[in-house]
Amino acid sequence: MKALRRFVFSPTGNPGLPLIVESIGYNPNQEKISRPQGYPWYHWIQAEVGEGVLTYGDKRVHLSPGSGVLLSPGLPHAYESSSDNIWGTFYLTFGGNSSATILSSFGINDPAFFQWEASSPFGSLLSLMLSRINDRSDLFGLEISVDTYRFLGQLSKLSQGNNISISRNMEKLAPLLKWMEEHYNNPDIGLDNLAEVLGISSRHLSKLFQPTFGLSPYAYFVQMRIHKAKELLAGDPLSTVASIAVVTGFRDTSHFVATFRKHTGMTPQQFRRLH
Repeated sequence: MKALRRFVFSPTGNPGLPLIVESIGYNPNQEKISRPQGYPWYHWIQAEVGEGVLTYGDKRVHLSPGSGVLLSPGLPHAYESSSDNIWGTFYLTFGGNSSATILSSFGINDPAFFQWEASSPFGSLLSLMLSRINDRSDLFGLEISVDTYRFLGQLSKLSQGNNISISRNMEKLAPLLKWMEEHYNNPDIGLDNLAEVLGISSRHLSKLFQPTFGLSPYAYFVQMRIHKAKELLAGDPLSTVASIAVVTGFRDTSHFVATFRKHTGMTPQQFRRLH
């Protein structure tokens, strides 16, 4: 891919966009950059080929394919290729009235270093954004603003430095998740039974689940039951609430109704009427 750099046209009539993109581009042979005063916009840079070294504050990070850094406005930084080899980079600079709030709501701290696996679609997002903006039809900067919001949403899913370990956790948990799908209707299953499926302790199972799903194993199992109950309530109008409680693993109707209301804010009957 040849060098591509686009400054996004955003007329003065649109200064209130939550996210305003200043530039987006690809540099196939990244030159040495030194910014003692930092950059006035949020600055995302990720490696496409080769390897570079980026320094900011007291941090020094190596950027190779599958990694990127989000820099704060005004943060002094410098970066360059770490060897004589070519270092290709994608970058995105953005700001806007709500940029800091959006980053905070997504749980993204800046500056921050991120990693992802080679198979992750995240690595190609900037390339897709850049190709869409090349037709120059986005006269008011609206589409690229929406794309950037989606990009930050995907970035928020990358636990800082932990995305690879989360993928490994998913591999370990896959047999249990399949087992849960087959046994969610059994009301006698507890945390120890879930751990036995993988042949590990319940404590170890919790350590795998919490960083991967943000839930305990049993809480995940209950949410799966609620999801199955929603499908039946919406898709099978002839089934009673009591029968749905039984087939989704709840011991009695009152427990089912209370748990369903806790997770959805409404009773099963209210949910059924809504859908």
